[in-house]
Amino acid sequence: MSHNLIDGFYWNDIEEQKDEKLSDEEKYQRIVSWAGKARGQNPNAFDALTEWVLDDSQWSDETLAENERILMLGVFARFKEQNTQLRTYLLELEPSGVVNPAVFGALDRFDEELSGHSNDKHLQDVVARVFADFSAMRDRSVREQIAGNKTGPTGTNCVDLFGYINHLKDCDAAVQWALFMPDMVVKQQSGFKVDSFEYKTMPAMRFIGWEGDEFADIETRKELFAILDTISEYKSDLDYDVLFMHHYGLCVDVGPWHGVWGRFMRADTPVPDGFLYFDFVAQNDGNAGPPYISQFAYATFSGDMDAMHKREGYDGDAMYDITRNTMLGEGAGIPYPDKYWTAEVFLDGCDKYSTAYMFSAEQ
Repeated sequence: MSHNLIDGFYWNDIEEQKDEKLSDEEKYQRIVSWAGKARGQNPNAFDALTEWVLDDSQWSDETLAENERILMLGVFARFKEQNTQLRTYLLELEPSGVVNPAVFGALDRFDEELSGHSNDKHLQDVVARVFADFSAMRDRSVREQIAGNKTGPTGTNCVDLFGYINHLKDCDAAVQWALFMPDMVVKQQSGFKVDSFEYKTMPAMRFIGWEGDEFADIETRKELFAILDTISEYKSDLDYDVLFMHHYGLCVDVGPWHGVWGRFMRADTPVPDGFLYFDFVAQNDGNAGPPYISQFAYATFSGDMDAMHKREGYDGDAMYDITRNTMLGEGAGIPYPDKYWTAEVFLDGCDKYSTAYMFSAEQ
């Protein structure tokens, strides 16, 4: 059991990565390759760890010392050692300009969690207690908070309790994303390119629109936007036709996808009869779902339209994936699931292809 839990992770031996004959770029690409493989393996290893911590049959007085060796030394301490070695090696490569600077912030956050000082205020006391005295793990309620629930290979499954191991899983992912996502974003741009990418924080806004299958018809969409044209005195600085997409603050495996055609208007805009509206505010109110946060990444694209909207090989489509992956590579906060939303932006009107994308962020 101990070997399965520990060896389930894709560990990196930095000494094996080193080769004086390689250029700094080639050395860094070895680290990037490791990160991609770890991203494929580690999520399931963290879920196995969660399952083990929650298995009462594995936690008796007789197994406590062995379990401490597995968890505290075999996993937590080994991650901290790996982070130290990785940081040192990346700092050696940094002067050549090949290293994505975001990886150092990701390592900082991971190390802070691994030190027993959780950034989750709801878990701080229980994590500190376990690090001070591992015998606290005899208590089932303590183990539940340490374990959390399994979030699946993509880390997006809905859970009842987001525990300490869930946070470690996210921190591990952030390090890997910072390493391999920049290269992936470049490779994903086939036949088109990103023209601009920035983060925006808007004042309070109101999105007004309509949801329904009938809006697959372009003429029906035009009728909708013609009505919004009649209240143009309320237009915002984002005066574009938009397909706004969200899950009402639920995880994607629980809440169905909703696509709403409409526009971002001023916060005080009156809502025409029959229209839906969603308010946006600058700061998170702590509740799931609307009002959403008016912070987002904003990307514009140009090139082959079919390639830009291709879905095969992508989680959403090319624009969705590249916008999200750029954010992940830069360590930007995505408020999933509570305030998660995205939007296709039709810069030339709803009867043309969308060429810009908005992706919810939280700085």
